[in-house]
Parts: sequence; C-alpha cells; structure tokens
Amino acid sequence: MEQFERARLDAYFARIVDGFAPIERPSSFLITHLLPERPSFVQAVGMASTLRAVLPKPKSIDPAALREIEKATPCDPLTRALFEDADAAVEYIESRAPGEDVVLLDVGGYFAPSLDALCDRFSGRILGVVEDTENGHKRYADRDKLPCPVISVARSPLKDPEDFLVGQSVVFSAEALMRGRGDILHGRPALVIGFGKLGSSIARLLHAKGVQVTVHDVDPVRQAQALSQGFTVARDRDAALHGAGLVLCATGAVSLRGEDFSSLRNGAYVATVTSSEDELDLAALPRVYQRSPQGEHVTRYSTTGHYFYLLNGGNAVNFLHGASVGPFIFLVQAEILAGIRRLTRGDLGPGMHEVGADDRATIAATWLSYFNR
Repeated sequence: MEQFERARLDAYFARIVDGFAPIERPSSFLITHLLPERPSFVQAVGMASTLRAVLPKPKSIDPAALREIEKATPCDPLTRALFEDADAAVEYIESRAPGEDVVLLDVGGYFAPSLDALCDRFSGRILGVVEDTENGHKRYADRDKLPCPVISVARSPLKDPEDFLVGQSVVFSAEALMRGRGDILHGRPALVIGFGKLGSSIARLLHAKGVQVTVHDVDPVRQAQALSQGFTVARDRDAALHGAGLVLCATGAVSLRGEDFSSLRNGAYVATVTSSEDELDLAALPRVYQRSPQGEHVTRYSTTGHYFYLLNGGNAVNFLHGASVGPFIFLVQAEILAGIRRLTRGDLGPGMHEVGADDRATIAATWLSYFNR
C-alpha cells in the first residue's frame, strides 16, 4: 500500500470512528485475518475501544502487519481449543481485561463454545459479540439460547461486494495452483458444495470461464436458486463427487467427511474458502491414504487405485495470493465498528442482531466519499 493510500484509509476510519464513537468506551478482543491492509482497521478498533489483544487467524498472518500491530497491542496465539475450554477462555479474558466491559470481535464463531461461561463467570461484563462470517453466524444462530447480544455482519448488504470478490480470488488461486502443475480448468467439471453468497459467486465465475458446474446444497431454496441460474443441481452427492475434477467447498460447515474422499474422481483437486477445520474432516480420512507434496501448496493423497490433490492444506486457497478484495473490505470493517457502538448502548437483548439500515447507509456514503474517486 502506497503512503498516500494508507493516509486516505486512516482518514476514512477516523471519520467512521468519529461518527460511531461509543458513549462509554469498552474494552475489546479482536480476532482477524492479519492481511497487509489490516493495521489500519486494528488501529480503528483501538480508537473505538480499549483493544486488549489481537488474535490473528493462524493461516493468514502477514509478517509486516504483525510487526506493526505488536508495537501497540498484544498479539496472542489463536486456537479453537482456547475457547472450546470454558475454564481456559475465562482465565484468558480475565488475564487481559479483569472487571471490564468487553466486546468480542469474532471471525468464525471462535467465542461461541465458551460464551455462556464468559457471561456467567467473567469478573467484568461481556457486552456482546460482533461476528463477521457466515460460518460464525451459523455457530451462534444454531445455539438454543444466547447469553448476550450477537451482532452479525455476515449477511449485510455491505458484505455483498466482498463476497463476490472473494469468489473471484478463490477461482484465481485454485486455477493458478492447477496451472502450476500443468493442469487447466477447461475440460474439468467442477462441483461447488454450498450455494450461499460465496458458493454462488464461485459457481458463476467458473461458468464464465467455460467450466461445467454442478452445485450441491442441503437447502432446497438454494437448490432452486441454483437451478434458476442455469446450474446442474446434484441429486446424488456421491455421483457428483465422482464426476468432478475440481471440488470447491463453500459451506462454512463440514463439506467432506472422511468417507467422502474415496468418492472423488482420480486426480480431482479439492479447495476450500475457509479453514480446513471448518470444511474438511481430514482427521477421519482412512489411514491407507499417503500424503506427498506435489510442489508448493499442493498435496497428493493416494492409496492403491485412487488419488486426489488437496490445495493449500485444505485452508482457504485464496490466502495464498493475498485474498485481496480491494477497498470493499472497508465497508464491512466499518460496520463492525458500528457494531461496537450498538453493543455499548445496552438496549439489545440476548440473541442475533444486525446493524441498522440507517447506519449502513451512513457507512456507504462515507466510503463512497473516500474511495469512489
């Protein structure tokens, strides 16, 4: 990022924070992909709250961004296990923000397993959670009862441009890795598992490249949407797996279980849009499969008579090439900042919530004044 671009981005976030400043400044914990442009957003979170720690997602850490953020804010290692253990989660939050009002900024539902314990046993007060992703949204929404407000930006219209561009970056990265091995997309039927905003974007982009695309989704509404857009919808999932030369997993849940891998066509490529722990049950893959590197970021899984290729170890393939979506990501980040203020008002009950339409319009107008140039 050029110096003038960074200055413009910092000015944009300063204006957003000024417009959405909480009446009372809470403490916060931020889980984030630590990409090259991310320090400006982290700095903005630190302006809107007292940022007690940044927990970078381990598969997407830019070293330069990490070094910059560590100068001002503690950066702690992030694992699912930390917040799946209620005692460890409470102890961790206590160690950083004892007795304080806290907002949890999440990417992927990390805080969900221990949220009850945090709300019940933490010496301070958990004001609520702001969740960024669809798989995280599902983790909170699927609970029988939430102990505090959860504001989700995952389904915000401000996220639509990001989702479309993430779809582009996924297709670009998958194709780049395949070409690195001398393979191409053309003539290789694709199966897209999950027809949400990301999956539908990926399916449309593959189709635009001349690829034959089949879609699988457990939701009959999304199946109908896929059919209306001209895609084949798989009736038989195993048959669809067997016929696909490229499988793209975009559910935010487990797309492929251990027994599914044996249904893959020989030489098929498998890629995901989230982390391997969310999309692939690799631990349940039969032990007869041997792993061998096939160049950088491609792993061959093989057993007698069967083999397939896994891209980027099963983690989000687009992060290999920066996962950049341009300035559109700043729309969503501004909505997260607005979510902080919404939680500090104290007028939300436990459950799922969204940022209001008026606040989204203000964010979009501000964004246009800085980036529509």
